[in-house]
Amino acid sequence: MAKKAIWQDDYWLLLLQIYLRKPVGLKPLYSRDMVDLSMELHIPPRFLFSRMCQIANLDTPRLERIWQQYAKSPQRLARAVRLLREMNGFGAASEFYEGVEVEETFERDFRPLSEDERLTPAMLIMILDLYFRLTPITMVPQTPEVAELAQLLKLSPQLVADVLDVFQHCDPYLNRKDVTFSPLLLPCTQLWQRFGNADTRQLASFAEQLSEYFKN
Repeated sequence: MAKKAIWQDDYWLLLLQIYLRKPVGLKPLYSRDMVDLSMELHIPPRFLFSRMCQIANLDTPRLERIWQQYAKSPQRLARAVRLLREMNGFGAASEFYEGVEVEETFERDFRPLSEDERLTPAMLIMILDLYFRLTPITMVPQTPEVAELAQLLKLSPQLVADVLDVFQHCDPYLNRKDVTFSPLLLPCTQLWQRFGNADTRQLASFAEQLSEYFKN
């Protein structure tokens, strides 16, 4: 029977290394370092963030020992992390997690879309949040909010405007009669079903957290 991916004590070193990066302390839930580690370990970011809070509080005697051993010796920590990653099978997901059931939802959010590799579901979520802040007439490349988000996502304003247009075709309140042949219709529809009918404040909060990933 398949088992879910579980936490291993060695992972504390990987988290500690991120915690100690300047500025030292808790890192945002969706900072790029946290997301990259989550995808490497197949462990959701929220779980890793809760573990990082334990590091901040030195919750257990083991964490206190790890802190005493590595906190003031970044080179020793770097060597330990390097050795950990060089372990046979580590980082080779197809082998290391063979026969292991892993949660793929958060990982798919950060992987390029097959329909357009310039975009990820996480980017579409950010654009959907902007959608609810604009009116259709302002969903154009020249709108400052569109240009600002495009700069954050490292996309062209035109591409962001194109995605906003596709979301208009997903919006039942607009009831657009024209047809779009955009390959982004399917992923945008899936995101609309996931977030479009929920409280926009929840979407805004999620988008604000996700923005940390794109700031690096």
